Amino acid sequence: MKNFEELIDLYSDMIIRIAFQIVKNQADAEDVCQEVFIKLLKEKDFKSEEHRKAWLIRVTVNKSKDLVKSSWFRNRAELMDNIAVYENEHLHIVEEVMKLPIKYRTPIYLYYFEGYSVKEIANILNKSQNTVLSWLNRGRKKLEYNMVGGFENE
Repeated sequence: MKNFEELIDLYSDMIIRIAFQIVKNQADAEDVCQEVFIKLLKEKDFKSEEHRKAWLIRVTVNKSKDLVKSSWFRNRAELMDNIAVYENEHLHIVEEVMKLPIKYRTPIYLYYFEGYSVKEIANILNKSQNTVLSWLNRGRKKLEYNMVGGFENE
C-alpha cells in the first residue's frame, strides 16, 4: 500500500487534467483535485491499484460535473485560462476537444489522453459500452468537422 503522499504524486496530474477538461479552469481543476484526495482519505478498500485509479477518475468526473452544475459556477464571471497542463504539441487538439459537449469530451479524453478502453470507460462512467462507443463516434465526427473548418453546433 502506498502512502498518501505517493498517491498524490502519482495521480494529482492526471486528476487535474481530467477535471480541467470538464471545468475548463486551472484553479477549479485544482480545487476538484483537492476534494478528490480528501474523499480518498476516507476510502479504504480497493481491490487493486487499477481499481483505485478507476475510482479516482470516476470521483473526479463526478465532482467536476457537480461543480459545473452548481449555481455558483454558472453565475460567476468567466476568466480566461490557459491550458498549461498539456504539452505544446497537443494544445490545438486539446482546445478543440474542450469545445465539445461534456458527454463527448469526457470519453474522448479518457480514451485518447489517458488510454482507457471502451469497456473501462463504460465502467468508470457507469454507462453501457454501446453508449460510450456512440459518444466516441459522435465526438470524433464533431472534432473532425470543427477542425476542418465547420461550425460548432449543439
